[in-house]
Amino acid sequence: MSDMIYPYENGHPDVRLGDDSLFSTVEPAPPVEIFALHKAYHEDKSPQKVDLTIGAYRDEEGRPWVLPVVRQVEEEITSGQNLSHEYLGQLGLEELSSAATKLLLGSDSIALKQGRAFGVQTVGGTGALRVGAEFLVKCAKLKSFYMADPCWPSHHLVFPYAGFAICRIYRYWHSMKKCLNIEGLLEDLRDAPPGSVVILHVCAHNPTGIDPSKDQWMRIADVMQEGRLFPFFDCAYQGIASGDLEKDAWPVRYFVSRGFELLCAQSFSKNMGLYSERVGNLTLVFKDPEVIPNVRSHITMMIRGNYCNPPRHGAGIATRILNDNRLIDDWKNQLKTISIRIKRMRWALRTKLQELGTPGDWDHITRQIGMFCYSGLTEQQVKYLIQEYHIYLPTAGRINICGLNDKNVEFVAKAINDAVLTFPSNDI
Repeated sequence: MSDMIYPYENGHPDVRLGDDSLFSTVEPAPPVEIFALHKAYHEDKSPQKVDLTIGAYRDEEGRPWVLPVVRQVEEEITSGQNLSHEYLGQLGLEELSSAATKLLLGSDSIALKQGRAFGVQTVGGTGALRVGAEFLVKCAKLKSFYMADPCWPSHHLVFPYAGFAICRIYRYWHSMKKCLNIEGLLEDLRDAPPGSVVILHVCAHNPTGIDPSKDQWMRIADVMQEGRLFPFFDCAYQGIASGDLEKDAWPVRYFVSRGFELLCAQSFSKNMGLYSERVGNLTLVFKDPEVIPNVRSHITMMIRGNYCNPPRHGAGIATRILNDNRLIDDWKNQLKTISIRIKRMRWALRTKLQELGTPGDWDHITRQIGMFCYSGLTEQQVKYLIQEYHIYLPTAGRINICGLNDKNVEFVAKAINDAVLTFPSNDI
């Protein structure tokens, strides 16, 4: 065969690089701070550097911890004859979504008994938020959402990109008292238009670590029911907040008992350590079981038009654990190990700061719960910690307590003390 000759195979002579590009007006997006800091930490050559950035658990040696129950199940899956890389359906493993929904709502849930709740596997908790948000926009025609101030930064992105036109905030953190601003929260929700979606953190609020008490949750439910607001829960830390899976799920179960229709995005990144496996579940609760087939069909099509199929490997691990009583018991014990170590490091940091006489009240460190401590440090103090001590944390002052251990907590406390003395602030 003779060689084919293609005209302009080296480029059209009249085309110049950068000439009249369709994308020439695209402005750069801001970097994702937490991952930029994480990258800077890994590039830092200091032997004393400390990573207090990304919300991932670390053991006493500062290393990622693969839960023993996860390691055991993964070895069984990969060494057996049933290993599969076949596609899952759009809604994922039914054994996973069923077990995850039961884990959230409780085995005695009235919604499950009446057949008016179901779940779908998603690409992590973020995927659950996105699928749920798109469903509320496209099928329920909802337009506005409320998120906490402060909140997990991805909430700022997921809901607008899903089609929500109106973004509002409700007060959450009282910066002077370093506690929940419950009166401000309730006032803002009372002013919310009917049909507004309210994003609520189930437990271990990110970034503040401050959760409403049961009485406060009841007041929140009262206001939302009176105002006909729609709850969308984000559940990323079930079992890590208190060490008790049942206790941590109480807010969702309470709202269900009050008759709310609701959505909840669940993640198994933190509580199973399956960060990169993207194991999530979207739980949906309705008043009428008759609506579920239609809802399920629309969610199937939304997923088909998005990522098409959720991943199998991590989902298989989570499915095995959630459907085996012995493995669940092992998992619960390992969650307690995580929770206990986090609480111990909270007390260690608070004690060290108080021993140093660091200006300010540091009791809030141990009043907060879960992975994060909303320290109250200013942006200037945080920059000082990064530049002078190679201690990495976001500019908002959120500390991942899991990054602390017996070897570095005194160093971190002394650095914070120096930062506070060098750049005094009335907010601490």
